[in-house]
Parts: sequence; C-alpha cells; structure tokens
Amino acid sequence: MTRSSDVRGLIPVLATPFSAGGELDLDSLRRLVDFQVTSGVDGVAVFGFASEGFALTAAERATILDVVTAAAGPHLPVVAGVAATGTADAVEQARRAADHGASAVMVVPPHMVKPGPGQIVDFYGTVARDGGLAVMVQDAPGSTGVTMPVPLIAELSKLDGVTSVKVEAPPTAPKLGAVVDAVAPDFLVLGGQNALFLLEEYRLGAAGTMPACEFPDLLRPVLDAWATGDAASARAAFNRLLPLVRFGLQPGIAWSVHKHVLVRRGVIDTPAVRPPAVDADPGTLAALADILDDLGIR
Repeated sequence: MTRSSDVRGLIPVLATPFSAGGELDLDSLRRLVDFQVTSGVDGVAVFGFASEGFALTAAERATILDVVTAAAGPHLPVVAGVAATGTADAVEQARRAADHGASAVMVVPPHMVKPGPGQIVDFYGTVARDGGLAVMVQDAPGSTGVTMPVPLIAELSKLDGVTSVKVEAPPTAPKLGAVVDAVAPDFLVLGGQNALFLLEEYRLGAAGTMPACEFPDLLRPVLDAWATGDAASARAAFNRLLPLVRFGLQPGIAWSVHKHVLVRRGVIDTPAVRPPAVDADPGTLAALADILDDLGIR
C-alpha cells in the first residue's frame, strides 16, 4: 500500500520544533508526530501557517518531510503546505514535497501580485498538472489577502488533480456549507481556523478539520462523539476546549502559544520560535497556564 492522499478527518498542522539556539529539533519533531499518531489523527500537515513555514529553508523543508513521513508510517496522509509567490515556485515546491514523501499539497494562491479569477484557475491548474501531487486549495484571505468566492472554488474543484479545499475565510461555517453545496460529493471540504467552528462546519458537511497540533487527543473524542450522533457530548467536550482553541488564534504569538502548550505536555523540548515570530509575553503565558490548569494538563 502507498501513502493515502485522501485527506479527511482530523489532520493537525504540525509546529516546527527548534532548539534554544534556533536549529531544527528533529528529536522533538519525531515525538510530535508520535503524539499525533497516538492521539488517533487521520493525517498530519507540515508547512501550514501554524508551522512557521515562512522561516524555513528549502533544505530544512526536505529534512522535515523525511522525518515526518518516516515517523507517520507508510499509510497516514502527509500534507505539505506550498506558499509561493509565483507559479513556477509553487510547482517546484510541490515536486520537492512529492520527492520527500508527501501525499498531497495544500496550496495558497499567489499573493504578492493579487491575481484575478482566471489567473487563480490557471495557477491551480498548472500546479495540479505539473506538481506531481493531489492539490488542496487553501482559502485563507486573512493571511493572503486573496479572496476566492464560492463560484471560483467550485470552478477550481473541477480541475484535474484539485481534490479538496480548506476554508478559512470568516465566517467559516456559512462559506464552508456554501462550498459543500456547490461542489461534487467527492470533492473534500475541510475547515481550519484552529477548529474554532468545528462542529458548525461538520453540521454543514465538512469532511475534516485542520487545527494546530497541541490538542489532537482532546479533539478526537469530540469528533468520535459527533460521528456516532451524540451531538450533546460532542458539544460539551468541545466547549470545554474553547478557551484553548481561541488562545491559539492570536496573531503574532500563536506560534509561541502552540509550542508552550507542547512543552508543558512534554512533547517538545523548547518553545523557541524563529524571527520574525516572537515569544508570548509573561502575562499571556500566565493566562495560558490557567487554561491548561482548568483542562487538567500538567
């Protein structure tokens, strides 16, 4: 069997662990993947917005993928983020991801020169044709500044090799539901935004969710309860997590928040981030500690 490119269910976006000196911490990365697998995830993603992908070199991306794919085993889907300012670079990043074991790529639209709808279709069509991997469209206008209306996403869904979309355009649930209604049943629509509207998105037809990676063991029971029709238990378990979910959505310090939780949980060694990311301030970290205390995370 080969690694699946069927990206659905719980697919956390991995943080990138660094040593105190700023180097890749591969031992922590292996433990992080093991934590995801033990928690019962349905796949993992690298180089997403939660991964500090902006601070990684091409060589580091290759190393990270080698470690993650080995630790994840031969079948678990591994999604590699692609954030390029041009089509040729996006194709190159996708090919490198394929060479290092990824099963799909999550691709943001080019955003330095804001493209029109026709250019976006051409961009994704070329990446899907030439990149060598299944393509997930990442609809994240808050980060890219590129708006993709529902009819445009529906058009992208018809391209050969474009198999899914991650909707992160607030309000996410209404847009996700509209996309589900506009695309074929085999085109997968997933939510993001650190699972903030997870249950609302699932109610409207989401095939999966892609949160940050510090609480997959706490999200798994939520999704399992929902899948069995126990909506009340799913809501109760999810509502208990909401303070932690929202804390990981703070612009500029989210990377630090994710890592401080992972350090407290004994998964990675340090909460170090790379510039231009910054560490969270002491007041924020004290409030985070209170949230973790309330959740019983020691």
